Amino acid sequence: MIIVTNNEGRSGIMATAKLLAQGLAGLDAIEAGVRLVEADETVRTVGRGGWPNLLGDVELDASVMDGTTLRTGAVGALKGFLHPVSVARQVLERLPHELLVGEGAKRFATEIGAEAGDLLMPHARTAWQRWFNDEVSERERGQWPNVPMTDLCRHAIDPEIGRDTTVFIGQDRNGDIAAGTSTSGWGWKYPGRLGDSPVIGAGSYADTRYGACACTGVGEMSIRAGTARAVVLYMKMGMSVEEAVYEAVTDMRALKGGLIGRVTIHAIDTAGGHKVVAVNGLPENHYWIWHEGLETPVSRPAEIIAISEDPAPKPTAHRRYEQMDL
Repeated sequence: MIIVTNNEGRSGIMATAKLLAQGLAGLDAIEAGVRLVEADETVRTVGRGGWPNLLGDVELDASVMDGTTLRTGAVGALKGFLHPVSVARQVLERLPHELLVGEGAKRFATEIGAEAGDLLMPHARTAWQRWFNDEVSERERGQWPNVPMTDLCRHAIDPEIGRDTTVFIGQDRNGDIAAGTSTSGWGWKYPGRLGDSPVIGAGSYADTRYGACACTGVGEMSIRAGTARAVVLYMKMGMSVEEAVYEAVTDMRALKGGLIGRVTIHAIDTAGGHKVVAVNGLPENHYWIWHEGLETPVSRPAEIIAISEDPAPKPTAHRRYEQMDL
């Protein structure tokens, strides 16, 4: 079976489902599907279609986890390479490390011959330039990029309506469970910001003995709550997949201050069960699922749970640019 994020995962789930049906190992099938999402320029939060950071650079994050060996590979703030999920996979395969970031991730990607390419697409370049012209003062533009960016980041705290990663969690014919994630993070982020996607245990976790979990949305919340690992741990303790997800939602209710917004929790167990909950979600929140017996993947609504009195994001200057027809 395979579960993926709503629209962000649609580009790749069919390929992953076909590969799983053919008996391919779960991690291989997941990597293949995520690569298709990364290459889809219509997806605004992953790969080449993603929004840039405050400097106008697209930084990509990705991770994979093999639930049988509990090995992981992850990259963060990677620039100039088209398929961060495959770079993350090679971290798992070739290095004694689990996570590479920034210049180290770029050096490794170059060393292994990963596919390089321009990540800043015309729609994102135009939107960033309009934001720069309208929201950055004339004095700051004259000194750019050597200016303080803290306030610029805070004023653009909700540039993405969806803030979605693409996440794939699945189980193959042998019963092995795996997870994969990929994202450009949210637009207009502070340079070097990592969300939960490359942070194993926060944005994703897989354990063939119990199940898997992966999150999309406000990664700061999943990091603070250790959500993905928590869900799998709750299943290890004997909870059903549904109970485990609800307990993780309870963990999020304890968060005070900081960025509180939308998070979608996707989880599967070892017996074919699953649960998807959209915390502070919108009615259109959904996910895609495929399992043996289904001819094609199907879309299903996520359960919506509110954990704050005012879950709606506050409008920001950048929101105008994202909604423009560019």
